[in-house]
Amino acid sequence: MRKAALVLAALVATTPALAGKLPPARQDALENLVRQDCGSCHGMTLKGGLGPDIRAETLAGRDPEALKSIILDGIPGSAMPPWRPLLSESDADWIVQYLLKGKRP
Repeated sequence: MRKAALVLAALVATTPALAGKLPPARQDALENLVRQDCGSCHGMTLKGGLGPDIRAETLAGRDPEALKSIILDGIPGSAMPPWRPLLSESDADWIVQYLLKGKRP
């Protein structure tokens, strides 16, 4: 029983979805993804370009779950690709909070 508890504790400590927070290295990677990959269409300052403005003041009041869905599944018939093959649900949640707050959650 004690061994199982230790394994579960280790799993929770290393699994972002269970721990409730992504490791700093993953946050760094996601912040870079937003700035570089998202920025390639939404503008390097996220003020818009091929894609719309995705700064916090523009996204204020938007449903976080809808934004998460757009990130993960894209928008059919538009230039917005699905990122689900590359991002986890936790990654998408972090990106949504990053965009809504204009800084790291």
